Amino acid sequence: MRRIDIIGIGIGIFVAGGLAYLVLQLAGLDSLEAGIWSQLLLVGGLVGWLLTYLFRVGTKNMTYNQQLKDYEDAVLQKRLEELTPEELAKLQAEIEQEKKLKRQ
Repeated sequence: MRRIDIIGIGIGIFVAGGLAYLVLQLAGLDSLEAGIWSQLLLVGGLVGWLLTYLFRVGTKNMTYNQQLKDYEDAVLQKRLEELTPEELAKLQAEIEQEKKLKRQ
């Protein structure tokens, strides 16, 4: 995410809080109650976002983890393409032998 995106999100949240305050005042709440409820909505949204973030961290579904996995896959694919047919056959034989040992 770029810095300008973060600034935009911050301004958007600030404006959303102000709009929630105004809507609650127009709905008939006095300024103190409208302020409390608008803050409650903003804190609830923040806690909800935090929970989704923690869930993504726990499941390792983060951008960095995905980029690292893609890089590792690309490196392994490149190494596999660089193998000679003899080396590839030898590697496949080793894999088959390991599979047989694990089954036993």
